[in-house]
Amino acid sequence: MPQHTTPHRPSAWLFVAVLALTLSSAARAEKADKDKPMNVEADALRYEDTRQTSVFTGNVVLTKGTIVMRGAKMDVRQDPQGSQYGLLVGTPEKPGFFRQKREGLDEWIEGEGDRIEYDSKAETVLFTGRAVLRRYRGTQLNDESVGSQILYNSLTEVFTVKGGDTNRTAANPTGRVRAMLTPIPDAPAANVPAPVPTDPAKLRPSSKITEPRK
Repeated sequence: MPQHTTPHRPSAWLFVAVLALTLSSAARAEKADKDKPMNVEADALRYEDTRQTSVFTGNVVLTKGTIVMRGAKMDVRQDPQGSQYGLLVGTPEKPGFFRQKREGLDEWIEGEGDRIEYDSKAETVLFTGRAVLRRYRGTQLNDESVGSQILYNSLTEVFTVKGGDTNRTAANPTGRVRAMLTPIPDAPAANVPAPVPTDPAKLRPSSKITEPRK
């Protein structure tokens, strides 16, 4: 899905913080999700043939393999090569939601944003406005990042977080990026048996009595 860029303004960088992080495990998002069918439920659907776009409105729920997306409205289109693109929007009261499992692990990536753009070809998800990205290990929250925009690449397992004016709140008046990162505990050491000490040399009794030297 094409992304719009904003012309560079030197003064804007005074308010922007960028944080790029790599997920600590080598595992990536579920490999099969990209090729799974996309299923969408909503209160209403409008199909626009000229744009080859389906517009879902009202309590939208999308599933695609382990991917789950929820929001108030979603535009979905598919190119001739079969790649799927989705634009999900939330409401002022409730932002859009995204969730995906990581390959081979009991870990999940969850994100929220006023707008969520999904690109199945590039395997990226872009969260804009009130953007939050979380990583869960099982049901336990492990990492959390907050910014005005977050780009998550499930192929490379890298996400980039940007701060700025839209990230300003009463609790964060500067609009800077905020992240909580929990270290992964070390793997328990293997039970290696302690080495057996060698027996000290034993004294052998003598059958002869010798007289001390004079």
